Amino acid sequence: MKFPMIAFVSLPTTRRHEKQRHLCCQSRSSRVNWVTQARERSCWPRVVSSGPGALLASVLPLTRAILFDCDGVLADTERDGHRVAFNRAFREFRLDEEKANWDVNLYGQLLEVGGGKERMTAHFNEVGWPDTARTPDEQRDLVQRLHKRKTEIFMQMVEAGEIPLRVGVASLIGRAFERSEMRIAVCSTSNEQAVQAIVNLMGSEIASKVRVFAGDMVPRKKPAPDIYLLAMERMKLDPDHTVVIEDSAIGLQAAKAAGLACLVTKSAYTRFESFDQADAVTDALPRDGAEAIRMLDQLLAARRAATRL
Repeated sequence: MKFPMIAFVSLPTTRRHEKQRHLCCQSRSSRVNWVTQARERSCWPRVVSSGPGALLASVLPLTRAILFDCDGVLADTERDGHRVAFNRAFREFRLDEEKANWDVNLYGQLLEVGGGKERMTAHFNEVGWPDTARTPDEQRDLVQRLHKRKTEIFMQMVEAGEIPLRVGVASLIGRAFERSEMRIAVCSTSNEQAVQAIVNLMGSEIASKVRVFAGDMVPRKKPAPDIYLLAMERMKLDPDHTVVIEDSAIGLQAAKAAGLACLVTKSAYTRFESFDQADAVTDALPRDGAEAIRMLDQLLAARRAATRL
């Protein structure tokens, strides 16, 4: 069975820490041999980074909460979902196609702005507003109506099966809920209805257990940490046992600003972004949920070991 390559990011260490760990590893090499052998015999994702900060972490059941981003993480929705829905809404409102037609490359640039309403506002501020929206009040009203219609179109696309879940997502969540203390939420800048529609793809039994924090629940969107801080507070989560799964640089910034471990699963629009702050980076989750939850346990174990150096 083959699994995606995962890169665990090395943390910087001082010369004193490097020397201490070298002496420690010399005296305890026999104790960690069994871990190395177990890794070689198993299908664990390989640690591909090396150097002073790369740590060998034994897999313990440390993960008690998983906070997912939605777009690009649960499903690769941006290019063939939200972008298409925005363009259909623009056409229904008979907007000038020169100002309101988002091709694949342009939408990739617009994703640097978190939130759909904020994205439209930034775009029209750049290219000029339609003639029907000359005053600030008219502009806010147009954005609200466009976003409402875009969300309806997007939900129709989800219900029609046009936007499937990404590989490994349902398997990970199903296996994670086998742990009695596990808590799972989705933390997104997207509209709450649109996020719930994606969550519902997992089936009613699983969806009923997943909390959703989205849209305008917080005043500041990602890369601000507000949505993650809200989830942590409301769900009373322990940051030492919580992992965020993101796909973008702004999502990673939000997770890190909230003080949380973060695994990045690259998506269509984010595969070339820099994820230097991430605890681990992978192209996709393993198909096997058991392997995926072990990956998260290993990430938290490595993070815990690094903070003790």
